[in-house]
Amino acid sequence: MTTPKYLVAIFGGAVSGSEAAAQLAARGIPSVVFEQNALPFGKIEDGLPKWHVKLRDKEINKINEKLSHPLVTYVPCTALGREVDFVDVSNWGFSAVLLATGAWRDRPLPIEGIDQYLGKGLVYQNPFIYWFNHMHEPGFDNTEYEIKDEVAIIGGGLASLDVAKVLMFETVKEALQQRSHDVDLFTLDRSIAKVLDGLNLTLDDLGIKGCTLFYRRRAKDMPLSPLPTDTPEQLEKAQGVREKILNNYQSKYLFNFEPNHVPVQVMTEGDRLTGLVFRRTRIENGRAIEIEGSDREVKFPYVVSSIGSIPELIPGIPSKGQTYQIDDEVFCRIHGFPTVYALGNAVTGRGNIKESAAHGKMIAENIIEGFLTDNEGEPNQDVRSRIEEAISTLSKEIKDFKISSETYQSILSRINKLQQKAGYDGNYLKWVTDHMPARLEKLLGIEH
Repeated sequence: MTTPKYLVAIFGGAVSGSEAAAQLAARGIPSVVFEQNALPFGKIEDGLPKWHVKLRDKEINKINEKLSHPLVTYVPCTALGREVDFVDVSNWGFSAVLLATGAWRDRPLPIEGIDQYLGKGLVYQNPFIYWFNHMHEPGFDNTEYEIKDEVAIIGGGLASLDVAKVLMFETVKEALQQRSHDVDLFTLDRSIAKVLDGLNLTLDDLGIKGCTLFYRRRAKDMPLSPLPTDTPEQLEKAQGVREKILNNYQSKYLFNFEPNHVPVQVMTEGDRLTGLVFRRTRIENGRAIEIEGSDREVKFPYVVSSIGSIPELIPGIPSKGQTYQIDDEVFCRIHGFPTVYALGNAVTGRGNIKESAAHGKMIAENIIEGFLTDNEGEPNQDVRSRIEEAISTLSKEIKDFKISSETYQSILSRINKLQQKAGYDGNYLKWVTDHMPARLEKLLGIEH
């Protein structure tokens, strides 16, 4: 077997990581995908709410197709900063190291001292949705969070609407069960309002007031649609779509919405967070301006903060603020590490599946065409335009990215040890099948 001229490490096997592996494989470049979990599905499995069965399965199939390619080596249960040290692996001799580790950390709620109430009235969205997605599985601890009525949500994006849906589904489902109406999650997902109408019931009849989503801007400012906003006409259309999306969610799922509210102070009893002081805002020139003297107190059983996701900062990786420190936007090269690059949500700081895939593909193509080929092929025009400046200064480095046979064998030896430690025998599709968690729809006997 001929030793490959290049070998690329990819940390994170989900949307961006698998896309990068596929782009490399299409050009005959082998890669090693290190995944912190047993399964590589990331937010497809743990962040996309479990009622999205068809979308989840479609995205999982895409990832499986990419990672089962002969040029892709999979290493499960191996996290950067846990089983593998970042600085160490950057010196193993890989042609390049790509960080597709995603955005798993919640952006902190910007109130001084708020995190001391974590688990004591403060809940963050990412662990909450992870718990919801897995709470039905046999053996999973489903008592970590208690679903209650009148919970407050701080947010404004699609993820915060998912949180509102979870809270409404669970409170309504429990109240209906007390009346001997057994309604499953997937039926409620079609419309809580229609379910209640069909039973001749209302939220008032069930004694439910509903959760409330607080947003610092107006409904038409919510980031719910990818439509362009470059012209006044485009902005007006996008704002109308945003309002329509929110109205549709509210009419179907019956949660409350409070626009133009920003939290400014905590309310506590003992060591628990029991409420927040909100200040009203007005929008001026696109900015949310706080209105002095407009404060109001809101009490709740707990608050779910859903104001965005940012990358987990890993020891050894230079950071700037809440994301990795990169030297340029074309290649997203990690500062101080000339062959290490960030992909997808690790750069964008978002949990959007489509955006992550697009960015993963773009950056992977930049790196492949700019660094990991011998200039034998002509990169397409839009790739060329993005990498032209970088190539002019880095062309000398391209030749240094080849690996020797000794380096390749040394890396393979390390990989084999990590695979053995994880109990992985190299059969990717069998591994996925063996480790797939129980699906709620199958437990309920529902076909999708």
